[in-house]
Amino acid sequence: MPKRIFLLLCICVSLFAVEPDAATRRWWSYTQALANDKMQGRDTGSRGYAAAEAYVIQQFRKAGLRPAGTTGFGQPVTLRSVRVNKAESPLQLVRGGAVTPLAWYRQVTVALRPDMPRQLQAPLYFVGNASAVEANKLQGFVAVTLSAPRIRTAGSPRPTILSGAVLKTVAATLAIDNLGGPEPPIWPLPYAASVSLPGVSPRSSASSAAVAPLAFRFNPDEAQVLFAGSGHTYTELKKLFDAGQPLPNFALPGTLRATLKLDDSKIVSDNILAVLPGSDPILRNEYVVLSAHLDGYGLGEARHGDGTYNGAFDDAAYVALLMDLAQSWHDSGASFKRSLLFCIVTGEEKGLLGSRYFAAHPTLPKQQLVANLNLDQVRPIFPLKTLTVLALKQSSLGETVRQVAEPFNIRIQEDPEPERNLLRRSDHYSFMQIGVPAVNFVFGYEKGSPDEKVYRAWYAQRYHSPADDLQQPWLPEAAAKFNSFYAALVKAVANAPVRPQWSLDSEFASTK
Repeated sequence: MPKRIFLLLCICVSLFAVEPDAATRRWWSYTQALANDKMQGRDTGSRGYAAAEAYVIQQFRKAGLRPAGTTGFGQPVTLRSVRVNKAESPLQLVRGGAVTPLAWYRQVTVALRPDMPRQLQAPLYFVGNASAVEANKLQGFVAVTLSAPRIRTAGSPRPTILSGAVLKTVAATLAIDNLGGPEPPIWPLPYAASVSLPGVSPRSSASSAAVAPLAFRFNPDEAQVLFAGSGHTYTELKKLFDAGQPLPNFALPGTLRATLKLDDSKIVSDNILAVLPGSDPILRNEYVVLSAHLDGYGLGEARHGDGTYNGAFDDAAYVALLMDLAQSWHDSGASFKRSLLFCIVTGEEKGLLGSRYFAAHPTLPKQQLVANLNLDQVRPIFPLKTLTVLALKQSSLGETVRQVAEPFNIRIQEDPEPERNLLRRSDHYSFMQIGVPAVNFVFGYEKGSPDEKVYRAWYAQRYHSPADDLQQPWLPEAAAKFNSFYAALVKAVANAPVRPQWSLDSEFASTK
């Protein structure tokens, strides 16, 4: 085992050496109930999700919360699911008389669109220098490229950008993943799926942008198979790419052959909505929204023999926190001037679908939703000294966060990595788009510190993988500190005499 990895594991193991207190043990018991293998990773619309939903509703009832959905606690969200039928979708690399099967999700995946071609047989061409490629010479080819990191930082290699003219003539693109950057892809991938709200374009789509008929992604650890017999190696080309050196353009031997069978179906998955009524005769008509997402990636391609994507810290642990707080407040008889709306959403991993649906169809009047305190991207895997607060300066919530954090000795900072676009990647963003001030939290660290190494390792090894499970190391004191901070923040916002206000220069101020 390399020394650096050994030291990192030692750090992680030492984090779990402290016994959790009683409150943290109860929170963790809720997390265990939601993230154990019986829940099958809680994929949107799955039996595992339905089982987790039933458990959350049971706990909300025990805590005395009132239903606030359209069917009791539930708000059904109808979705369209398109998935590759792996068993009936052969994908092959053909060279002369030799046929090499390619393994879905271990070697290759594909971006799904309902109107995508179902058949492909085309030769391959490596594009190292896009500016020197004439579109007519690539007509009918699969254009193979090297990817830059998905999230580029200073010093990252420049991406290969194919022109619109090229994309209109190629049969497909095949981009070899790059494992650099702060959120490297982890192969194998769970599956290939596209889940959407019917009649609503995917949030990230750009209808005016040219796209290839088919867009494949390839595992870089398997990429040499594409270059066999070409006179080049993937290692050689990747070294040039990373160094910013010129790359050649050349034909690759063989053709890519595929027959795609897509399973297109309607699924229904519920948001869960519950209210703790406020005590003030006037302010009780305003609601502070406490949100977290229940869905995960479910059952998918196995990694190290494990095919259950439990999503323990993404985001079972923070649905668990909302259940735990509801029960704690019930047991203590706590009350707040404003009402609290517990909003447990579905489909976050598929594009914030549940929160987008709720934002478009709120079960309470939109103007009565005064704030959203979202729980996602929280990983208690090193000491809590700093919190990155997304949307910190967008509204007066930021100042409230600072005031609440001070007695906890928590330093508050803005997002130090805006290139990751975290502001728009979790459910608080859906609320901000309808004029509800919101914040979300990420454990922060000193740049170059051991804490940053633990943070980076989590994203490189566990993010959206089966390793985000109940066996991973975590730090009980950090979890307890954050949970107490969040409870205090809820109290401060719910009891404040004035509802949060947008900052004058906020881009969201006009969405009220």
